[in-house]
Amino acid sequence: MFHLTKTASRLSIMIAVALSMAACSHGSDQGAEAPPAFTVDHGTYTVPDGSPLRKELVMQPVQMRQAPHAKVFPGNVEADPARTTNVLPPLTGKIMALKVGLGDQVTRGQLLAVIDSGDLAQAYADFYKAKDALDLAKKTLDRARAVKAAGGSAVKDLEGAQSGYNQALAEYNRAQTRLTAVGGAQGASATRPMQITAPSSGYITALSVSPGAYVNDATASMMTISNLDSVWITANVPESDVGQVHKGEKLSAVLTAYPDDVFHGTVSFVNPVLQPDTRRDLVRAVFANPDLRLKPNMFANVSIDIPQPDEVFVPESALVMNNDSTTVFVEVSPWTFERRTVDLSYDEADGTRVLKGLKAGDRVIVRGGVLLND
Repeated sequence: MFHLTKTASRLSIMIAVALSMAACSHGSDQGAEAPPAFTVDHGTYTVPDGSPLRKELVMQPVQMRQAPHAKVFPGNVEADPARTTNVLPPLTGKIMALKVGLGDQVTRGQLLAVIDSGDLAQAYADFYKAKDALDLAKKTLDRARAVKAAGGSAVKDLEGAQSGYNQALAEYNRAQTRLTAVGGAQGASATRPMQITAPSSGYITALSVSPGAYVNDATASMMTISNLDSVWITANVPESDVGQVHKGEKLSAVLTAYPDDVFHGTVSFVNPVLQPDTRRDLVRAVFANPDLRLKPNMFANVSIDIPQPDEVFVPESALVMNNDSTTVFVEVSPWTFERRTVDLSYDEADGTRVLKGLKAGDRVIVRGGVLLND
């Protein structure tokens, strides 16, 4: 409706201009000569007194200011690697029981799986053998000390007993450390079942084993636990733009799952290495996720505020096309204008950035300039 009203207004002005010109050409028949809507003299546009355009044209000075420009990049939600743990089996064996499933929430120390492991039984056996050898070496050392105190043995016998004890102690410590590392409990009887417990709290986000399966590679992850109380939203920034993005800059994200919500944050990490396959850089921001709305692998459009130098801003309504050029009408004196070609930068919500052609303080026509366009 506004567009139709505006068009009708322009049409009425053009009719008035045409009538005024007709009045000029037939002045002898119409009486007093009406002033023209505007005149053009060597590129200077003048709107005389009495012209109907004086009621239609609105002028205002342009301003120079510094404002960031928002660029939008594709992105996605990721679990924070610092809050993600891969659960590895300490030893090989057969999975007797799996106590959790994909997506389950777990707490630190919770039982995840039970593995029948011959290697664990061997670790217990080594520990008890070392403990027995240490006990025997301790008794031998005590006897040697007692005999030496009574004057009944040579010094070398005591030294031999002391060496035997030291070696037995070292072996005991090694076997004890080994048993603890593989999840064995000291003081328990030698047993094959090995219990795998959660090293941290979170959610099971990956699971690669099942009951009855054999765990043959102690370096392969059985499952992944991710704490999703906070997550990353990662933007994929092209190589051409990465030099403009820095840590600490404001960032906002709109997710496909929640198109009406905007998540605000700041850039916390800019990857120092580009991805070799996409030639893009990973720019990340940390977001609190107490309600778990942000789920890993969700798609997002990430807007990053790129700092810009001080620039002149002009309202879009002031821009008038002239052939292949974009121009504005600049007031050089009261109701006198000149057409000036401008080079533009980014369009913003509150105007367009001007690279060349205007300076701060220039008064331009911001409404009705199209009526002067010839």
